[in-house]
Amino acid sequence: PKLLTYATKGSQIQPHPKTGNPNPCPNHKKPQTPLLKSLAHNSSTPQNVLILYNEMLCHPSCINHYTFTHALKACSLSHAHQKGLQIHAHIINSGHLFDTFIQNSLLHFYLVENDIFTARQIFDSIVIPDVVSWTTIISGFSRCGFEKEAINMFSLMDVKPNFSTLVSVISACSSLRAIHFGKAIHAYSFRNLNDNNIIWDNAVLDFYVKCGSLVSAKYLFVEMPNRDVVSWTTMVGGYAQRGLREEAVGIFEEMVESGEAVPNEATVVNVLAACSSIGALSLGRYLHTYIIRTRPDLLMNDHVGNALINMYFKCGNVALAIKVFDMLTGKDIISWSTLISGLAMNGHGKQVLQLFSPMIVNGVSPDDVTFIGLLSACSHAGLVDEGMMFFKAMRNVYGILPQMQHYACMVDMCGRAGLLEDAEAFIRETPMKAEGQVWGALLNACKVHGNDKIFERIRQGLVNSEGVSTGTFALLSNIFAGTDRWADADEVRDEMICLGLKKTAGCSWIEV
Repeated sequence: PKLLTYATKGSQIQPHPKTGNPNPCPNHKKPQTPLLKSLAHNSSTPQNVLILYNEMLCHPSCINHYTFTHALKACSLSHAHQKGLQIHAHIINSGHLFDTFIQNSLLHFYLVENDIFTARQIFDSIVIPDVVSWTTIISGFSRCGFEKEAINMFSLMDVKPNFSTLVSVISACSSLRAIHFGKAIHAYSFRNLNDNNIIWDNAVLDFYVKCGSLVSAKYLFVEMPNRDVVSWTTMVGGYAQRGLREEAVGIFEEMVESGEAVPNEATVVNVLAACSSIGALSLGRYLHTYIIRTRPDLLMNDHVGNALINMYFKCGNVALAIKVFDMLTGKDIISWSTLISGLAMNGHGKQVLQLFSPMIVNGVSPDDVTFIGLLSACSHAGLVDEGMMFFKAMRNVYGILPQMQHYACMVDMCGRAGLLEDAEAFIRETPMKAEGQVWGALLNACKVHGNDKIFERIRQGLVNSEGVSTGTFALLSNIFAGTDRWADADEVRDEMICLGLKKTAGCSWIEV
């Protein structure tokens, strides 16, 4: 092929102004590796790297071992698997295979492509693996879901690990909840690595949070010399996910007051989830106001918008939830499902049914969560015929296989309408073994309608089912007690003790 001449403008490959043709090697002499490197560092133009590499193959004098590393990096960025295999073959033919830099690049490429077997072969072929080799294989194993192998590789290291190595292995410990090994790695960093590294500190913080050791996480958080938005978000999310919602909100308020970091999407979503769980409407509105005043860009984020809608519904403010929904520019299936479920839980069942058609018209197809909201709305509004229609459409029109929650909704819907035989028939038709929530829905319906004929079957079903809540057993015991069947009531309580279940005391609260 004709020799082409390249000139560059920014990161884009441009034709030569005189010839109009690109040329990777003017005069067949000047190597273009610097140009290749410049293009490779721009992650938005990996294809340009491969175009230039293809032209350079015509002129071996333009190629050195850096050429292959830059080309492999481009293959990793663009997931050009076949091209990577071709480059690997060329490396073998050109005699560059045993260059450590190239072997590390090959190792990274195969791990990005999730080819664990070939990556391990490449690693084993490295005569003297350096810290980059070890870090690449450990991080790759951890990222591909082979956390145990990643920890095992770390144990075999014969070179001093750096912060990147430790971040990779402690991430594997986080996934496995390997608290003891993770603590050992943390202790190793104290003894051997003296420099402060915020990425490492955040990884350790995430490790303690995921392992449920919030005391250690809080101590580390307080002692961190530098903290960024990731540090704060990790703590907020850790408290929220462990049910410590008040602490999560408190950490967020401290973050805002200190001005140490600006909350991002993940921070705001975690705090809104905490507000939803504790019904803290005033805190949720404060957060909404904070977003409007300081981070209006977050209002355009679907995740934040959906979290706001969910928070307002959970706190009972339907009007504000609908207002936020109307303001969303990109309404996805989560937005519509949240709206449908929120209206259903707040008693607006008939309005829910009116939303189904607009959702379809807007090109959003319902999923299994959407149908849970629709069936729940029909149940609470007493719309049995409509509920039956949605249940059939879910299977026959949208191809969604009903799960246990859908059957529980149908049992609850029939039970509320007094159709106890139909409700029990749904339990018999369930393709999987009925769980506690299904039997609980039928039990509650029997109590409401005063039908004690099927109590014994419900009782037997509860004993042999999984996921039975303590409240369901307590309800059954109270029903027996209400009909002077004290022996049966005591027997249910004894069964609760045998199963290790204990009724949590009820509580109420108001927001001050």
